[in-house]
Amino acid sequence: MQVSVEATEGLERKLTVAIPAEQIDTEVNSRLASSAKKIRLDGFRPGKVPRKVVKQRFGDSIRAEVLSELANQSFQKAVMQEELRPVGQPSIVPTNNVEGENFEFVATFEVYPEVVLADCAAISVEKLTSEITDNDVQGMIDKLLDQQSTWTVVERAAANGDQLNIDFAGTKDGEAFEGGSAEGTELELGSKRMIEGFEAGLEGAKAGEEVVLNLTFPDDYHAEDLKGAAVVFTVTVNTVSEKTLPEMNAEFFAKFEVEGDLDDFKSNVKDNMTRQLADAVERHTKQQVMDGLFENNKVDLPAAMIAEEVVALRQQSLTQFGAAAENFDMSLLPDTLFEEQARKRVALGVILSQAVEHFEVKPDREKLMTFIDELAASYDDPEEVKKHYMGDETRMQQVQLML
Repeated sequence: MQVSVEATEGLERKLTVAIPAEQIDTEVNSRLASSAKKIRLDGFRPGKVPRKVVKQRFGDSIRAEVLSELANQSFQKAVMQEELRPVGQPSIVPTNNVEGENFEFVATFEVYPEVVLADCAAISVEKLTSEITDNDVQGMIDKLLDQQSTWTVVERAAANGDQLNIDFAGTKDGEAFEGGSAEGTELELGSKRMIEGFEAGLEGAKAGEEVVLNLTFPDDYHAEDLKGAAVVFTVTVNTVSEKTLPEMNAEFFAKFEVEGDLDDFKSNVKDNMTRQLADAVERHTKQQVMDGLFENNKVDLPAAMIAEEVVALRQQSLTQFGAAAENFDMSLLPDTLFEEQARKRVALGVILSQAVEHFEVKPDREKLMTFIDELAASYDDPEEVKKHYMGDETRMQQVQLML
């Protein structure tokens, strides 16, 4: 097998390979002989079809099959021989496919970039220090109480913090506008879900009353035709409900798998918050390291790796739509939406791969697999995601550095 390598542009390589005609003929003849024993043709006894007839009928397809297999095998041997690390699938184009002559082809592909790590001492990392205070704990308990609260219909005027069930219709210049009307909407006063003045304008209203609100949309509103627009909302209040917080007793504590009294519950909340804070600080520190590595190490990136990462990021985005993802309009998620993030992730993968090798980082295999399982669990096809990571050394090293 004759091999030559040409560096064209950037990371692209052209590999020219010549497979000896004798090797091809030997394999083709072997398969023709094997086929002759199995093929059944009208006019011939089983296993007695002349080789000439077999070649006339099936020779071209058998030769094509042999050439395809030998080309793939030869490519793998050639890149090992030349110590190349190809990225993605090569484009293989035959340049000589004459029977009886050497089969020649050119494989075009990208190679894995070489990285010389910059001095890590140049990376500046801010170490955050913080602690959970009693006020933080009480704030979290207040949130937990609010999450477990219930609503009770009352016969009184609405106040801030109450929940109203309302029907409303909005008009602009006397005409209804898109998204300006709804029926049976639950609205908590003070939640700031609606534009400024809407919720405050309903304070003091009672069930059965109609309230007219003259309001103005903010200048930075997302709908172009409503930016800064003067509108009128006619609101009918159906019910007024007040919030009732649960008692902090054993039943309430049990919902959070805590046994004991209030002090035990507070201790549990503080422990959880302390752990979450430590995780957040660690993530912040790691992110600074990642950003520093990315900024200090400029890497040529294979287009194939970026394209593959774009596909992975798009699939990750689709998971948030659940069952609706099946009929999602993919034109709303173009490649350009993910390319910048894909470039950074690929670059960091390459840099981290080199860092793993340079610093001789040894992974905790069990911890690594647990992390991949947790990562894959958020996707529609967890097994496919596991293969995506476990089937590529670079991705595995990238995950390893995330731990």
